[in-house]
Amino acid sequence: MRIDAVLRRWIEILAALYLAWRDSRRELRSLIVTREDEHFVIRHAALTRDAMLRDTRAGTVFATVPAGTAVSAEIARSAHNSFVTFEFPAGKVVTRQITVPAQARKFVSGVVRNQIERLSPWPAHGVAYGFAAEENAADAATIEVRILMAARADVEAAQQTLSELGLHADRIVARLADAVESTAGSVTLWTRLADTSPGRLGSAARSIGVGIAAFATLSLLVASWALLSTISIRNDSEDVAARSRVLQRQVQTGRSASSTSMPPAERAWLLKETSISSAVLIEALSRALPATAYLNEIRLEKDSLRILGLAEDVPALLAPLERSGHMTGVHFFAPSARGPDGKLFRFSIEAHVEPHIKIAED
Repeated sequence: MRIDAVLRRWIEILAALYLAWRDSRRELRSLIVTREDEHFVIRHAALTRDAMLRDTRAGTVFATVPAGTAVSAEIARSAHNSFVTFEFPAGKVVTRQITVPAQARKFVSGVVRNQIERLSPWPAHGVAYGFAAEENAADAATIEVRILMAARADVEAAQQTLSELGLHADRIVARLADAVESTAGSVTLWTRLADTSPGRLGSAARSIGVGIAAFATLSLLVASWALLSTISIRNDSEDVAARSRVLQRQVQTGRSASSTSMPPAERAWLLKETSISSAVLIEALSRALPATAYLNEIRLEKDSLRILGLAEDVPALLAPLERSGHMTGVHFFAPSARGPDGKLFRFSIEAHVEPHIKIAED
């Protein structure tokens, strides 16, 4: 199957689900329309959906409209925002009754559909029908199914009559003959959702398609903007890093030039202060480390210092080294372990050595 056909079918399913959801929301505010003599009586539905479906006469009278007269603007506005159910006249309804085994309860709709041609006085394509299934009081092994049928032409004529009044039916129901005693109340002959016209479904499908296309376009634009922003930020970062390197070289060149122009004595003192001296570093370590600490190895590579040794309290070594003024970023680069004597612990410390080393006075 082609991708466009799959996408079109998917959008149609979404449209049908949307229409079903919208109708279910509108059912919370329902109006019941019945014809009594030459008047149409409009009632507010019962509070619960179950009561509305079981008894179309439940609820208070909202308005009474003479046949052939359009409803007022207020009634039309209320009907537009509500779910309108029309009770089909009982004189135009034909009732048939069949029995099916109790085990076939979930297949009743299929059984009725297969037998509607035999039961209906009209052709199968010209009949609107509904059914109510109840347990047989005399025989628990069977189910009584009462089928209510009406000519589809009469149903369409009723829809047209309501439209002329300014009402648009969402459901047409037929009342059972013994509705007062029956728990079924009424059955549905026609619903707008089940008989969704291609135009209504197509309109909803187009709206959903436009929404999906707009969302996809917006997502693409946002993704493109994020990508361009990331590239721009990365380029800016590279530019900043390049400028930083240029400035560092300029500072180093400036220092070299300024030191060259200094007198020999001042230049020698500057080199002494900006260079790392091993002797000064060892002196700083001896001042910072406690007497109980022993160094086994000292390794100085450029401005990185590593010391290995033994001490009683290894964690207490970091703070004095940081406070010495000669080292920064003091940390352990390997875990500590107990020494051979069981009293001292091995330590491995790494630090960054500052080049301007000055030994403080005692």
